[in-house]
Amino acid sequence: MRICIIAEGCYPYVVGGVSSWTHSLIKSFPDQEFVILAIVADRSLRGKYVYDLPDNVTEVHELYLNDADWGRRGRRKKQMSRKEYEALRRLLLGQETDWDVLFDFFQKKKMSLDDMLMGEDFLDAVAAYYDLEYSQLVFSDFLWMMRSIYLTLFTTLKMKIPKADVYHCVCTGYAGVLGSMAKYIHGGKLLITEHGIYTREREEDLIVAKWVQGVYKTIWIEQFRKMSNLAYERADLVTSLYKEARELQIEVGCPPEKTRVVPNGIRVEDFQNIPGRSQEDEGKIHIGAVLRVTPIKDIMTMIQAFGFAKEREPALKLWIMGSWEEDEEYARGCFELVRTMGVKDVEFTGKIKAADYYGRMDMTLLTSISEGQPLTILESFAARKPVIATDVGNCRGLICGEDDDLGPAGIVTRIMNVQEIAQAMVHLAHSQQERQRMGENGYRRVVSGYQFRYMQDAYREIYKEFAQSMGIEWTQKDAATQEGVREWEA
Repeated sequence: MRICIIAEGCYPYVVGGVSSWTHSLIKSFPDQEFVILAIVADRSLRGKYVYDLPDNVTEVHELYLNDADWGRRGRRKKQMSRKEYEALRRLLLGQETDWDVLFDFFQKKKMSLDDMLMGEDFLDAVAAYYDLEYSQLVFSDFLWMMRSIYLTLFTTLKMKIPKADVYHCVCTGYAGVLGSMAKYIHGGKLLITEHGIYTREREEDLIVAKWVQGVYKTIWIEQFRKMSNLAYERADLVTSLYKEARELQIEVGCPPEKTRVVPNGIRVEDFQNIPGRSQEDEGKIHIGAVLRVTPIKDIMTMIQAFGFAKEREPALKLWIMGSWEEDEEYARGCFELVRTMGVKDVEFTGKIKAADYYGRMDMTLLTSISEGQPLTILESFAARKPVIATDVGNCRGLICGEDDDLGPAGIVTRIMNVQEIAQAMVHLAHSQQERQRMGENGYRRVVSGYQFRYMQDAYREIYKEFAQSMGIEWTQKDAATQEGVREWEA
């Protein structure tokens, strides 16, 4: 079976939870052919993979959202039929849209996107939207904002999509648009796996964004909602990582009968014989943070909280273990914060193999402002380490338990709450017995519900079900015999 993975802004260009999940999934099914359709910002990322692609990946296609317009320019006149214009107008207005008409228009008509966005059809559709909803704004500003919004969508709609039997989108958004269009053009099945709820994540991003202001934030949010609703409508199956995420999918428009929960999983056995403490580690209480040094992980709050905690417990040492190349400006700000605060015993390791460090830690820490179901928490549990994490995504469910009575495996704090995070570090630092008890609770939890083979089996059944419904012979060996090693590097 030929499976096209459609990923936005992650695999195979950056490390992290979604990327390593994708890499793991592909390696789990070596008898299937995989094609990657990767959505990235621009051509500067072309071919710059941080993963060695598995042997069963036969093609990689790239879509550059901020690409130059390579179309042939002509006269900026009407290019759309009445039916095509009506579909565009209804899309802008947020009304029920005939997406198939738009798919055909952008796939079959040869045109410059510049001409399209500067032409009469788009101008008339924007004017209708403006008159109905936003006539209090300056029209020229409104028009340019709409052009910037629809340039990326129209670029997506012009993408030539490889033929496959299954299109597996790793989020909704632009990936979901491509998957929906691929299903329309080539047939096959559409599977969507959301690690976080795309519309909610984009809404959170836009609320704090400085490049867009006022009501234009709302317009952007609505645009992401339109794209996600298309994906939910066209999908054959939509998976999420935990039940609250499934409920959010339904709340934002996904039909309940299409949804299924498939939790993350790790190979617990990979964390059983990991290196322990060395002589140089003695005398310190070690806190490990396995993550990318980016704003969404809120490293600055982590550093501030650690500074306050260390004043109360001088034996604490913080290890920030992960790459800082993704946002070097933010990373430099974190380094500078450590220096200006004068905090001792903060070590930035850079890119490492996390399994080499978990055994040296007394606890782990995650201060993110947004998460799905963090693999680093599951890894900590597999290494029998308690976790301090902010109350985002499924962190509370993992730490406190959802369908078991095993007890807490760490401490949950509020987002960006320096005092609570510092107190949690001090509390666990002062109780080795509680650290051990929580570590054991986490270990039993990950063994009972979050092993890699459970996730592997779930997707094997989904792929097999899709293959059988299309009359394709399923040739995959039993999932239990496959390695499926998750190559996680922080």
